[in-house]
Amino acid sequence: MSRTLQLDLPDETAMVACGGQIAAALAPGSVVFLEGDLGMGKTTLSRGILRGFGHAGAVKSPTYTLVEPYELPGQNVYHFDLYRLGDPEELEFMGIRDYFSADAICLVEWPERGMGVLPPADIVINIERRGAGRALQLAGQSAQGDEILARLELS
Repeated sequence: MSRTLQLDLPDETAMVACGGQIAAALAPGSVVFLEGDLGMGKTTLSRGILRGFGHAGAVKSPTYTLVEPYELPGQNVYHFDLYRLGDPEELEFMGIRDYFSADAICLVEWPERGMGVLPPADIVINIERRGAGRALQLAGQSAQGDEILARLELS
């Protein structure tokens, strides 16, 4: 549970394409934490992941709704944005545990705001500015996370 992968992406197009590659490597039940300052591209990466699963529509940050469900052919993906979460206990009231099932993929922006209530991540993706582009640090946090990163390294 210590596999890491560093990616340097020059622009938004590369970020979306990277999301598609991540989608191809994810497995049902995967939990992905997306970390980084405001404006680093967490939602852009999520859009790429969702496009990788075949979603053709808009992808907006669920900042006010906390979660946006995507029922896609063969895969349910739940995109969370916890930026405006006042207290992690609010997640219990919305039935957070129901979303984290063995057949769903959960993408969580601002996971630190839900600590103590969220399940552990399989992968943590940290996004930082690198010139005009972004640097992504992907870290496996479970055996499944390490397997996902191994598949990414092969792609």
